[in-house]
Amino acid sequence: MLRNGANLDQKQRWMRESHVAAVGPQHVPEATGGPTFAQRHYTPAQIASMWNLSQDKVRDLFQHEAGVLVIGEKARSGRRAYTTLRIPESVAARVHRRLSNVG
Repeated sequence: MLRNGANLDQKQRWMRESHVAAVGPQHVPEATGGPTFAQRHYTPAQIASMWNLSQDKVRDLFQHEAGVLVIGEKARSGRRAYTTLRIPESVAARVHRRLSNVG
């Protein structure tokens, strides 16, 4: 029991909530995966297969999402840009929650 009558679990929950409110949810490692660099990363093809979507739609969903690795260069004159996406498990879970119709 802590000074103000709260137990350690309550104090930790309060600290997590205040931290998320201060820095935003995209900067807090998800409880399921730990730090983003250590999580499993998926390709757009893997997410497309799991979610039964096209790879182009998955790329559109994740291209500008915070936490996604975008590897490649900008398009040069007359040439198209080639980029590789790697999507951390926590980011995929966050996007899935956001797109779900859960009331």
